[in-house]
Amino acid sequence: MTFEVSVLERQIFDFLGYQWAPILANFIHIIVVILGLFGTIQYRPRYITGYAVWLILWVTWNVFVICFYLEAGDLSKETDLILTFNISMHRSWWMENGPGCTVTSVTPAPDWAPEDHRYITVSGCFLEYQYIEVAHSSLQIFLALAGFIYACYVVKCITEEEDSFDFIGGFDSYGYQGPQKTSHLQLQPMYMSK
Repeated sequence: MTFEVSVLERQIFDFLGYQWAPILANFIHIIVVILGLFGTIQYRPRYITGYAVWLILWVTWNVFVICFYLEAGDLSKETDLILTFNISMHRSWWMENGPGCTVTSVTPAPDWAPEDHRYITVSGCFLEYQYIEVAHSSLQIFLALAGFIYACYVVKCITEEEDSFDFIGGFDSYGYQGPQKTSHLQLQPMYMSK
């Protein structure tokens, strides 16, 4: 349950920041978590295995987000257009609304600033927005690793349970033993009178 709540919380803040790539990834993740829960309840190991494979992709995505905000390699958080699919110039919601942040409007706006956007400076933040985003992604990685271990355990339990059941002879620990054929039995027709 914690998993879904943390993803929904993250989805809300990504919507507020118009970050379309994380919104899409979160939405897919929510759907896969629902399918994983369905697979667990219905004893469907394929659904749970699909959930486990998705968790590997989910960890990869969150590692990318961490690298993006910490500017690892050639990634730069100043070119935040990667997370918005180059549709808008929006950034993380936490950039302006982080704990203790003071937003000051800059006038006049530079010539290169779009007319429908305001040009601001942000100062006084207790925690910079990139560290909040990194904390969100780190939490998602931690929960995904716990979910992966759980999924592997459930698949193991379900497949062991299926292997231990003898569909022909019932619960027989010695394996299936077919009917014994004896040559001394003779089948005789049976006649019934009224």
